[in-house]
Amino acid sequence: MIRTVALAAALLTPVAAFAQDLPTAPYLPLAMATTAAQAAVDACSVEGHNVSVAIVARSGETKVLLRADNAGPHTVGSSIGKAFTSASLGRDTTGLANFIGGSPENDGMRVMDSRMVIQAGGLPIKIGGALVGGIGVGGAPSGAIDETCARVGLDAIGAE
Repeated sequence: MIRTVALAAALLTPVAAFAQDLPTAPYLPLAMATTAAQAAVDACSVEGHNVSVAIVARSGETKVLLRADNAGPHTVGSSIGKAFTSASLGRDTTGLANFIGGSPENDGMRVMDSRMVIQAGGLPIKIGGALVGGIGVGGAPSGAIDETCARVGLDAIGAE
């Protein structure tokens, strides 16, 4: 019996040591994503804008989607696309649009992935310096307003 236990321990020890060395990755918890999305919807609502807000994980998968009452049907796809773009590229969609507009050789970025929406209103979500997702707002009268509401969402969870 002791010999069996000793053998089992010897065989399992390398696996346990290896498992402890696995990398860990930061992620955006659902509660934080929901808080950010609701804060962004509320910020736009106070200004009289019916928007949709999407939060995507770092992988680009939609984590939270809120559509305000009377938000246009196009706002859902717009918000998801902006959030996806920001999470995928790790940058704000306003800056990306300006980058592409100022450099025609980068215009191919617009069609590099059909899920990307390169219009103002998308921001990367960074916590503690780690990129954990993206937020996208669609439906306000301008991308600048969309982005302002997205920023309120980020502020609500202490994101950079």
